[in-house]
Amino acid sequence: MRQEWLGLAVIAVLGFIIMASLRPAFLTPFNLFVLLSTFALAALIALGQMITLAVGQLNLSLGSIGGLVAVSFAGMMDVWHWSAAPSFVAGLALGALAGALNGILIAQFQLSAFIVTLATLAMFKGLNLALTKAQPFYDIDKIVSTFGNASLIGPIPAVLIPTVIATAVVAYILYRLPAGRQILAVGGNSSASELSGISIKRAIVTAHVMSGVLAGLAGMVAVARLQLGQPTIGEDWLISSFAAPVIGGVALTGGHVSIVGTLLAVVIVALITQGLVLFTIDPFYVQLVLGGLILLAVGLNSLRSLLPVGYSLP
Repeated sequence: MRQEWLGLAVIAVLGFIIMASLRPAFLTPFNLFVLLSTFALAALIALGQMITLAVGQLNLSLGSIGGLVAVSFAGMMDVWHWSAAPSFVAGLALGALAGALNGILIAQFQLSAFIVTLATLAMFKGLNLALTKAQPFYDIDKIVSTFGNASLIGPIPAVLIPTVIATAVVAYILYRLPAGRQILAVGGNSSASELSGISIKRAIVTAHVMSGVLAGLAGMVAVARLQLGQPTIGEDWLISSFAAPVIGGVALTGGHVSIVGTLLAVVIVALITQGLVLFTIDPFYVQLVLGGLILLAVGLNSLRSLLPVGYSLP
């Protein structure tokens, strides 16, 4: 109960063993490749939401930012005939800009993060549809499409590379740099942080910029996997973006994150999704399961906070 990630690790290992025992097809290279590719994208989405939860807020527009960056990234290659590298840099910049807009509106004008990100969700989605006319961009750089379906060693997909790099950068910022420590401090106690000389506005904007960059990176990874710029990218990210951080032990009130826990929760969600496919169960039940897991995780986190120091349940 005190180490939320340890229980998740046990669940993930048991889930892997059970899946492999009941369905030998689970261990085929192709299935493992699909599972790890799903993890790579889902982890970026979860980390993007985790950052805003760290500061005690949320980002409902994360999927819309990812979708806007995805179609812009593909459109730069299809319409403007840019190569992959400048399109990628421009995509990251666009994600940062979208996140900065959220952060500035929230911090500078002291608006509710829920209202602001709900509004920008609609704005970014509308801009997405306006740019694409609801039609995909197909002509993307061959390097991007090759990368999205390439493997490094055996079933390990190349799309894990940006996820590993992003995870390392997020961990370094949160645990080693003043900006990250300030984000956690503001999320834990904004009044005490302000009295300590920490700029609450800067911490909020920084968190949302990081969230926007991660959402944009996830959008471009999705383009690489699909090999096209689909306007619907990001539409189904909202529930999954909250599921992994909450299940992983991230405090909804801010101030505490668990990167290891979040990544393990992504693994568990991916195993559940893959299990439904292998057992030919209706995939629509995924949303039902995720909703139940979120409620269970919130309940366990509340129970954990009520335990006296040094006590754990038998």
